Amino acid sequence: MDLAGKNVVYLGGFGGIGQKCVQELLQRQIKALAIFDLTENVKLLDEWKTSNQNTDIFYQKLDITQKSDIEAAYKATAERIGHFDVVVNGSGLLDDRLVELTIQINLVGVINSTLTALEYMNKAKGGKGGLIVNISSVAGLQPTPLMAIYSTSKNGVTTFTRALGSPIHYDHCGVAFITICPGYTDTGILEDIEKKTTFPFFETSMRTVFNKVKRQTVEVCAENIVKAIETAKNGAVLMLELGEIHDLDIPNQWNPQLED
Repeated sequence: MDLAGKNVVYLGGFGGIGQKCVQELLQRQIKALAIFDLTENVKLLDEWKTSNQNTDIFYQKLDITQKSDIEAAYKATAERIGHFDVVVNGSGLLDDRLVELTIQINLVGVINSTLTALEYMNKAKGGKGGLIVNISSVAGLQPTPLMAIYSTSKNGVTTFTRALGSPIHYDHCGVAFITICPGYTDTGILEDIEKKTTFPFFETSMRTVFNKVKRQTVEVCAENIVKAIETAKNGAVLMLELGEIHDLDIPNQWNPQLED
């Protein structure tokens, strides 16, 4: 997708990876950018507006745990810019001590945001189609023992997005879906990680290994997320690891037996 002249909605645009992604997107001369987040970063927003005067940049307050907030944010944005070409669901939480909140932000919020965006983008309902990008994690590709809750929520995101990325949905609504699974990225989400595991008191050699895992920079991760938005095909699951983009081929584990 050529991003020039496109309207983009970014959930979590003031976060660590989100900030850098927004800066990458703005370099593509997009037409409009709506940033949905819980708290406004006034200074950063003003800097972006000053540096990108040909792009309509604005903030919509959003508590992703509240479906009514999601619906209100999309409604206000649609009234302002007309339609969405790209939606990036980038909000996330890593803290297995907060079970319900982790599931609500990482999975339920992504589902509600996706389905709400579809109401406006769906060609079968008068929309113009487009692309929805859901940010999962490498922890969303397989079980992650130290962070069972986080891993569960992100596996849910991966499965949900893959399901919607089926050709049967694209043929109906004209909206493509891709799943982005960043590897270890040097953001604030990893601060005090030892306290955020499923069982913080449980000592294991895996903790030592975990702390030695190589990290990619936020800037590199963001560059590759935007590259993926520009180039990935519907249904793609992309692992972004140490500056490289890997297009994953996830095989089916079950094929139903049909009656004669």
